[in-house]
Amino acid sequence: MRKIACILLVFFVAIPLFAQEDLKAKEKNLRDSKNYTWEGNKKLSEDNFIAAEADYRIAISESTENAAAPFNLGNAYYNNETYSEAFGRFKEAGETATAKTEKHNAYHNMGNVFMKRKDYAKAVEAYKEALRNDPSDEETRYNLALAKELLKKDEENKDQNQDNKDKDNKEDQKDEDKKEGDNKEDENEDKKDEGDKGDKGDQEDKGDEKEDEDGEGDEKKEQNKKPEQGDKPNEQPQPRPNQLSKQQIENLLRAMQNAEKQVQEKIDAKKVQGAKVKTEKDW
Repeated sequence: MRKIACILLVFFVAIPLFAQEDLKAKEKNLRDSKNYTWEGNKKLSEDNFIAAEADYRIAISESTENAAAPFNLGNAYYNNETYSEAFGRFKEAGETATAKTEKHNAYHNMGNVFMKRKDYAKAVEAYKEALRNDPSDEETRYNLALAKELLKKDEENKDQNQDNKDKDNKEDQKDEDKKEGDNKEDENEDKKDEGDKGDKGDQEDKGDEKEDEDGEGDEKKEQNKKPEQGDKPNEQPQPRPNQLSKQQIENLLRAMQNAEKQVQEKIDAKKVQGAKVKTEKDW
């Protein structure tokens, strides 16, 4: 029993010793963190951003209880217009801080980052959180009012843009419908023209066929038509039955003259011989 009591006594004595050592270590780390923060502030005031950033990072790694280190590094990023990095450090400072003043400053600066990004809705929420930790800060109150006004205008512009977009879409749809209607009318006109052309072509074909038939009929009529006197000036009139033509009469007279001539020649020949002959016509 005595041994057990001794062991328990040693255990309960050791716990405060370990806690004291841990507390001392944390206090030392916090002091070191604050020292590095001070060095960072000094170098930043000398416009040595790179060295200041390194000191701030060491200060943050030394102690999570030093909210000033991430807050000051966030300010350095903000002034350097590196807003994404700045927001991350301000958020870290707000979560680390235990004092309301430190939380107020962190959320106030987060609101400033959202204002730079034109994210007015989140800026309003950040400024509200800052005022919860320090309602007396007039600068934060002014920034909150400004963020609300800009948010209102932004929403109005979005609504107006949406209305304009909807209006443009309606106009485009009307134009598209009108265009489709015009296209359909053109198609109907084309079909109608094609139909008219087809009907006209059929009529013309029928007309041509009719003309061809009329032409054939005229030719047949011309063929069946009896030639009339005087129709063809180069042709002689046809003689009537049992009537000699003028040419036939001339040929006959010429033949008679030739016959008479022959007879006369025979008579003359006989006269020369002295013999009398009887003259007769051989017709």
